[in-house]
Amino acid sequence: MKLNCDLGESYGAWTMGQDDQVMPLIDMANIACGFHAGDPVTMRNAVSLAAKNGVQIGAHPSYQDLVGFGRRSIAHSPDEVTALMLYQLGALEGICRAEGVELSYVKPHGALNNDMMKDPALLETVMQAVICYRSDLALMIPATSKYREHRALAERVGLPLILEAFADRAYDDAGQLVPRSQPGAVHHAPEVIVQQALSFANQGGLRSISGQWLELPAESLCVHGDNAAALEAVRAIRQAFAERSQ
Repeated sequence: MKLNCDLGESYGAWTMGQDDQVMPLIDMANIACGFHAGDPVTMRNAVSLAAKNGVQIGAHPSYQDLVGFGRRSIAHSPDEVTALMLYQLGALEGICRAEGVELSYVKPHGALNNDMMKDPALLETVMQAVICYRSDLALMIPATSKYREHRALAERVGLPLILEAFADRAYDDAGQLVPRSQPGAVHHAPEVIVQQALSFANQGGLRSISGQWLELPAESLCVHGDNAAALEAVRAIRQAFAERSQ
């Protein structure tokens, strides 16, 4: 079970996250591409830091929404979605080439990610955009109760797929993340986060917020390290995984 984290989300004089402390603890870095966060210098710093720590680099594209941090849905045509994806992937891969590393995968951010998981047509548009850019890139999407359908779609279009789970988010009975606006949607206690991480790693799923068992097989676990408590949780997960493999 590989750990991934959203990084490179500072912008100009505004700093977000603790990239330098998180990077040594993870396997995969989802780097913002300038539309919801990140700027050229921030992107290059994040890529360089990932390279130094041997961390896989993924593009983290979004709707063009700096003010809303990419968390607001924006209506786009399929051609527009494809173009905004290509623009952001090209920007990050250019920096990767300059740093002598490779872009390995794509993980859509925020509202774009949420919208595509609710709309099969949008999901296929995103998949086709990734293939259009580079057919060997993998797409990372959340593992939901429809993971079999998503795997079948990815296989049909010829796209490598990575299913992702979240250690610090509650799930509803449909296998979707509980909206942040609802109580209990985000876990903060490290022991709860570690327990959920181990449930995914050992049992291939977890209990929903109502107690229902959800089969959600995942290859990668998303963790957040944008504050001291979250960073503590990432360290605890890494330690728990290390003990599990002994």
